[in-house]
Amino acid sequence: MEEIKIFAPATVANLSCGFDVLGCCLESVGDEMLLRKNSSGEIKITKITGQDLPMETDKNVAGVAVRALLKELKSEQGFDMEIYKKIKSGSGIGSSAASSAGAVFAANKLLGEPFSPLELLPFAMQGELLASGNAHADNVAPALLGGFSLIKSYQPLEVLSLPNPPDLRMVILHPLIEVRTKDSRSIIKQSISLQKAINQWGNLGALVSALYTNDYDLLGRSLQDEIVEPVRSILIPFFDELKKIARESGALGFGISGSGPSVFALCKGEISAENVRQSIQKFYQEKEIDFDLHLSKIGNEGVKVIQ
Repeated sequence: MEEIKIFAPATVANLSCGFDVLGCCLESVGDEMLLRKNSSGEIKITKITGQDLPMETDKNVAGVAVRALLKELKSEQGFDMEIYKKIKSGSGIGSSAASSAGAVFAANKLLGEPFSPLELLPFAMQGELLASGNAHADNVAPALLGGFSLIKSYQPLEVLSLPNPPDLRMVILHPLIEVRTKDSRSIIKQSISLQKAINQWGNLGALVSALYTNDYDLLGRSLQDEIVEPVRSILIPFFDELKKIARESGALGFGISGSGPSVFALCKGEISAENVRQSIQKFYQEKEIDFDLHLSKIGNEGVKVIQ
């Protein structure tokens, strides 16, 4: 195989109660990438559409991630990359993770799959380090593995795949403002009260239980965040109003996607999700705020080969 074209999905990280350790993959929202072997021994980004991103390999997350993979293999294989961005940078739905995960997945395929999807994670995390200053895995893990991912630990890296209840739908509202992950992380408090920590642990444990038991009511009640949301929500126009509207329209739960400004409403079933989508769309249109809006299943597959 000399070239490959892939779909790299958007992701929702944190899911309210799982800051830096929990994320899920979206089925129908994502980027496309094309990788082609070259004989120069260099990694070249030859085309980027959709976003104004660096073409220099060492300044682009996809280039950095593939370089880390090749360094581990001690390989001098070169690649040309074309990146077709459909996830906006700074949107909070894993734009850098899609590029990083997609690039290492494609390069690994072209090299005969020397690494498993789990083994690709550290390379993709190098792209996240470049993007945000932190090598977190809560976006790249579900992007590579699909479904829900829980990062049990970072040192050593241990990632668990969680069940995906079949009726779950995700509505994503992206106000067209950019919130840089580095900036969004900088406003988070570095210490929290013991009581808030206990509440957060309880919600995270309950969410995991809900995914295993298909308990949609418990899942909704678990989507609570007393630590990060109160700080980051001030960066999102009309966050409290959106949350109220989504819940009243039938959402199981509502929160900030990653570092924002995108927000998510987790819903049971297509009808409920469509009701929520229409309600928050109407509200933002009345406020005359530009936005993108997505409705998607949770994607079980993660990065995948396309024609």
